[in-house]
Amino acid sequence: MNRPARLVTAALTASAALLLTACGSGGGDESSSDKIAGADSAGKSSASPSVSASADGIDRPEIKLPSDMKLEFEGRQTGDAAKDAILADNERAVSTVWQAVASGDLKKSGMAFYYTDTALRAVYDYAKNNNANKTSWAGTLRYFDRQVTVFDKTSAAVTYCTDESNANVKDLKTDKVNVVETSPESYVYYNTGVKKNKDGVWQIWQLHEDRGSKRCQP
Repeated sequence: MNRPARLVTAALTASAALLLTACGSGGGDESSSDKIAGADSAGKSSASPSVSASADGIDRPEIKLPSDMKLEFEGRQTGDAAKDAILADNERAVSTVWQAVASGDLKKSGMAFYYTDTALRAVYDYAKNNNANKTSWAGTLRYFDRQVTVFDKTSAAVTYCTDESNANVKDLKTDKVNVVETSPESYVYYNTGVKKNKDGVWQIWQLHEDRGSKRCQP
């Protein structure tokens, strides 16, 4: 989702696809997640309670990130309950991908709880590739200018910018952090399609990335 995605790609000599670029235009049928670890448990109440569990009664997967991996989400409260719920699930979705990258446990990452269709396949493949190469990131990612457009009771779009200037590639084999120079590519604009499933979770099904977008530049 971010500079780490770009940095990790560079560290792997371009062998790993950028997280959201790989997603392209979403859609596809739900069979795309048939062989994804943990996908069969998505939406089921057997998931572990989340540290940031809300009062909506949904039994969510637990999300724990390492101490050197920090996420900052701005604009959590819009004053609109529906939009706030969508933003909260977007935040959880992003976090599950980084949990998968950091922990190496795809099945228990929670990605299949918050992603579906081609978006799930994209984030799964991204995390799997980085796990295979023992590559992650350390530092801080800032998510800002987060906007929600609600289409109806079960569909919406979420757009936001990501500032990756304070995050760098981490080699999990050595724990060494490799600093990468900040550039316009460190700022990314994302456009995501989300839909509410039968359990009330707003899942990402479609992802688009505009790396180096002028609208996100400082």
